[in-house]
Amino acid sequence: MPKMNLTHFEAAFLFSLFTSVVLGVVTKRTDRDRLHYGVYVFVCFFVALFGLGWLMYLGHG
Repeated sequence: MPKMNLTHFEAAFLFSLFTSVVLGVVTKRTDRDRLHYGVYVFVCFFVALFGLGWLMYLGHG
């Protein structure tokens, strides 16, 4: 089996994508609500990712 080498950004992207899909599917009833909620959660993950990344960068010195 080939070994996968993912960067931190790629791993965070995949986690955000799969998690937002699952949360959208299991928490909403209509397809439109699922899509909107999935996109919303995905964007929230990325805002948190970049926000925490900058916070760690600035805090580290």
